[in-house]
Amino acid sequence: MLRHHRPVRTATAALTAAVLAFAAAACGSSGGSPAAASATAISSQRCAQNKAAGQITYLSGYEFQSSASILEYVAADKLGYFKDLCLDVHLQPSTGDTAQGTKLLAGGKAQIGAVAEQDLIQARANGIAIEGVSSYSDAGLDILMTNPDITSLTQLDGKIIGDKGYMPASVRAMLVKAGVNWNSLKVVTEGYDPTVLPRHQGGLEALTGFVSNEPNQLADAGHKVTVWQPVKYGVPSSLGAMAVNPAFAAAHPTAVQDMLRAALHAYAYCSASPARAAQCVGYAAALSGPTYDTKLNEQIWSTETRTVADNPTPGQPLGGIDPKNVTALGDMLREFSIIPASVASAQISSWFDDSYIKADYNGNTLIWPAP
Repeated sequence: MLRHHRPVRTATAALTAAVLAFAAAACGSSGGSPAAASATAISSQRCAQNKAAGQITYLSGYEFQSSASILEYVAADKLGYFKDLCLDVHLQPSTGDTAQGTKLLAGGKAQIGAVAEQDLIQARANGIAIEGVSSYSDAGLDILMTNPDITSLTQLDGKIIGDKGYMPASVRAMLVKAGVNWNSLKVVTEGYDPTVLPRHQGGLEALTGFVSNEPNQLADAGHKVTVWQPVKYGVPSSLGAMAVNPAFAAAHPTAVQDMLRAALHAYAYCSASPARAAQCVGYAAALSGPTYDTKLNEQIWSTETRTVADNPTPGQPLGGIDPKNVTALGDMLREFSIIPASVASAQISSWFDDSYIKADYNGNTLIWPAP
């Protein structure tokens, strides 16, 4: 069973237009074919700057699952987009252990990786030096599932809720905002088998999960559940967020810009049609081996890109960082004592740098291949 990492846009119409434009506009290609611009399309100076960065290790959020922040990096490599920008990229799958991943980034074992904004804030508050550079949406992946007889979250008062060993802050915040008596709940660890919810009706009343994973698995198995999303309650989160090693980014800014640029270009390619999505998922499957669940991963990509399109970052192109969301995340993490009360909002804001993503755009149009 695949486990989701925890784990980023323009308005929907603008995103749709950007996808079509990106897919058709690659220099040296026609009709949005996989062939991308040749390396000669960028200046020799920029090419030299990117080559000077050496091998860049990209660290995924969880294996090569077809999630936003993972699949487009796999595709950018396989479609030749990194090579077009003179980038030497090594794709490294992670175990899904966020704490380990942030330490690898901070220690320079990886240079760029998928880290949710809320996880980055928590890591920085614990002295782990990484820097946020991009995010696709303020909507997150964490959700709560209930059986269909639960029609209001307040019906959960006094009931048993299952989690995966931790209660996502966004789910807790949603329950509190909905008027649930948090102290009345009994929270138990249930692991990663989502069928425990429909199988234990009357005992276990709710289960945490990821919007693109467990609901798809349960639907395929014929189980009906209700999905409760924190974003619909105005709770902050993030989807498809990326972080870098600060020292590497400071030394090689064009490499960071162009890593993000190539990934955005691949995101547009992979989300342009179901056939393109299947092609890109195939790249991830080839890296992962025969046990890779291609159908589920196609559903994961479809669900996450739809969530991004339905919840664009206010006032930002795809990948832009929402400063209000960063502040709101800090407030939420302080409220639940996940980070110390002494960690100020201004300090949290300094842990994110949107200059790299801004350099990738002319207004809301991605610059491809590179200036």
